[in-house]
Amino acid sequence: MSKTFNKLSSLVLGTTLAATVASAGGGELEKVMKARGLTETDVIHAAKTYIPTGGRNEFIVFSSGGQSGQVIVYGVPGMRILKYIAVFTPEPWQGYGFDQESLKVLRQGNIRGKEINWGDTHHPGLSETNGKYDGRWLAINDKANPRVAIIDLHDFETKQIVVNPVFKSEHGGAFFTPNSEYILEACQYAAPYDNNYHPIEDYKETYRGGVTVWKFDHKKGRIKPKESFTIEMPPYMQDLSDAGKGASYGWGFTNSFNSEMYTGGIEVGNPPNEAGMSRNDTDFMHVYNWQKLAKIAKNKKNVKIINGHRVIPISVAVANNALFLIPEPKSPHGVDVSPSGEYITVCGKLDTHASVFKWSKIKKLIKNKKYIGKDPYGIPILDMKASLHRQVELGLGPLHNQYSNVEGEIYTSLYVDSQVVKWNYITGKVIDKINVHYNIGHLCGMEGKSADPQGKYIIALNKLTIDRFDPVGPLHPQNHQLIDISGKTMDLLVDMPLPLGEPHQAVAIRASKLHPAQRYKMGTDTRTDKISIGKTLAGQEKIVRKGNKVFVYGTLVRSHINPERITVNKGDEVTIYMTNLERAEDETHGFTVDDYNVHASLEPGETSTIKFKADREGVFPYYCTEFCSALHLEMMGYMMVKDPNKKYVSAQKLKMKTMSKAELKAEYDKTVAVNAATDAVIQSVVAFLKANHFDKYKDVAALVTDAFDQYGQIPAQKKLANAAVKKGNYEKAILFENMIWQLMVKTADVGIRAKDQLVRKVATKQSAAAAAGERTFGEGGCSGCHVIGKVSSGPDLTGVLERHGSDSEKWVKEFVLNPKSKYKDPYVKSMIDYFNLKMPNQHMNKAEVKDIIEYLKWVDKNANLF
Repeated sequence: MSKTFNKLSSLVLGTTLAATVASAGGGELEKVMKARGLTETDVIHAAKTYIPTGGRNEFIVFSSGGQSGQVIVYGVPGMRILKYIAVFTPEPWQGYGFDQESLKVLRQGNIRGKEINWGDTHHPGLSETNGKYDGRWLAINDKANPRVAIIDLHDFETKQIVVNPVFKSEHGGAFFTPNSEYILEACQYAAPYDNNYHPIEDYKETYRGGVTVWKFDHKKGRIKPKESFTIEMPPYMQDLSDAGKGASYGWGFTNSFNSEMYTGGIEVGNPPNEAGMSRNDTDFMHVYNWQKLAKIAKNKKNVKIINGHRVIPISVAVANNALFLIPEPKSPHGVDVSPSGEYITVCGKLDTHASVFKWSKIKKLIKNKKYIGKDPYGIPILDMKASLHRQVELGLGPLHNQYSNVEGEIYTSLYVDSQVVKWNYITGKVIDKINVHYNIGHLCGMEGKSADPQGKYIIALNKLTIDRFDPVGPLHPQNHQLIDISGKTMDLLVDMPLPLGEPHQAVAIRASKLHPAQRYKMGTDTRTDKISIGKTLAGQEKIVRKGNKVFVYGTLVRSHINPERITVNKGDEVTIYMTNLERAEDETHGFTVDDYNVHASLEPGETSTIKFKADREGVFPYYCTEFCSALHLEMMGYMMVKDPNKKYVSAQKLKMKTMSKAELKAEYDKTVAVNAATDAVIQSVVAFLKANHFDKYKDVAALVTDAFDQYGQIPAQKKLANAAVKKGNYEKAILFENMIWQLMVKTADVGIRAKDQLVRKVATKQSAAAAAGERTFGEGGCSGCHVIGKVSSGPDLTGVLERHGSDSEKWVKEFVLNPKSKYKDPYVKSMIDYFNLKMPNQHMNKAEVKDIIEYLKWVDKNANLF
């Protein structure tokens, strides 16, 4: 009855809210709902997930990209993709694998000398401090080629790829220990550690599983392979892992399947793997003391060196009471440690129960050496029943778990039932279930595997979509569904198609914990975070030849590439260093040489290197690949490759009609006048910036520095222009003056952006109504004709509330609600005649107009700033 009442209350509340919104919208919302067949619940869900332009998400999700080899980044609750992070696969837009810096990182992933250009990303892990996500680093594993990559969340770029030297496959990778001391990477399909042939008949003797414990430098964000080690384990097909925390700190837990050690053989008449690998009622959870084993591994007597890597044999781990087994439900697919570290939950895909183990019980069994036996490799086995806290029946196909901020509350995915179940792992009570679409795999909670889960939302990572989205052929997208868990019952808010690989697992962190950079220190190699040897500043551009090697030191800035002509010989090895001189946020430039299969994406301050052999004669344009300015198409140059063994004869130049000297002088005078007028605008902006102490604000100061960089280049161009005039070469002088104008436009562009930011910082704080009014002003069509502080397609509205007598506010409200009623008003008629434009009816309601009035009042209070 209580559950029914809650649902009814929610429906009544939702209906009331939707009706209120519809009424406020003057019926417009009702029209949209009717036209699109939307229910009141649809409207509520849309409102809960809507992020307005300029708004921000509360959480950021990092999802594996599966077979794409990448990481997908999106926001919650907005559920919109923000970025693809290139990891194991070349990614052209970002130049990943096409410039030398990123190619060096990608090639770190070569295996035994073989280039690997794809990956199957599975389990992303966020670095931790005291068991809580700290927003510093992200690790991601590659199942297909056992590797782990490290991504720096300062700039969301991959900085390191490390190949596992002994595993041939892995699935459970990238699980940080609570203070990011180590990263746990578990083997999947057992194989010999060495690189030699071993017959499958020797499976039990020579094939092995294991967990690699990668030493991690949390300060530098790099794995240290020489300080890492692998714990040898039986060939049980280890799967996912979790590091203990709190009460169980220092221990690791890894589940497994195929305790039968079955090896199939359909082709020789044996039953398939799926039959033989699920015969036993239980498999094994591996329990190991990584903290103790890290100390043990420092003694050479305790390790074997295989492929240059330290391996702790099973016998050594057992002798030091650091490796144990506990039976668990068969074919498990996950092991999850509670925020306190006291409870460990395991779900078996072929069982309907979740098994909750209790650390204090396990610890006591280990201390008292109460074993029920040993496995064939001599590893002590603890009693499952004595280790358990309880088992809870959940449904068909339980898989993965996430914790909430409510003590004991856990969410589990049910693959076969296509459901998420909410239950309590302490009391064993099942609280709620919700259907998802379809065949859910992992779940993503908001920091749901940390010591500080946030609750609020759960994301269902579903494998099948079938009828959820527009048909796009036989290959469907995956479906991530956002579920609101803040109420007593779960509420499915929105479906999100993900069309890149199979996103296997995801992790979410509060957006407030992330502090990504807006620009780099000038000349940065973004993969090493050091200054590049190719760093080039304005005026330092050059082309250097050393034998058959040509080195180009170039720069990019709106709207030109310097140099614009590069001539090399066929057969030359060409290295081009390009530095993006911009300091303004989001002024990315790209660089490619046509037909040479190279590309670099350069964010502000970045230096990238492209390298190739000029193996074909011809003319090859190069250009900026990122649309960066009005003169983007002009941001180009030519690489000309000549054959040194050929003799070239110049073609006859076309004879063109030229302007007279008087005509050139007139054009020169006109250009100089335009530049003088433009400079006056710049000086007014500079005066404003200085008067309002721009240097107090770091982000504004960075823009001003960028503007001054552009403006600082003008004297040199002016000197060249004056020299050309002195020689009577007005045509060349005009070109230099045009370059001055380009520099002025770029200066003004950045300067005005700096001014707009500064206005926001020094203006009086907006009320909620004024902020709403500004949004309505921008989104409701007003900004199409009116620009605050200047005349545009319509009059400046600064002071509009003072133009129409004592009741100007009422006059403005009436005009906005019904513009036609004022067309004959003398003032309005004069504006219509002047701008040749009539104010259209934007169909705003009274509440919206009221907010706009509050915004205009705020504008008037700060009129000196516009």
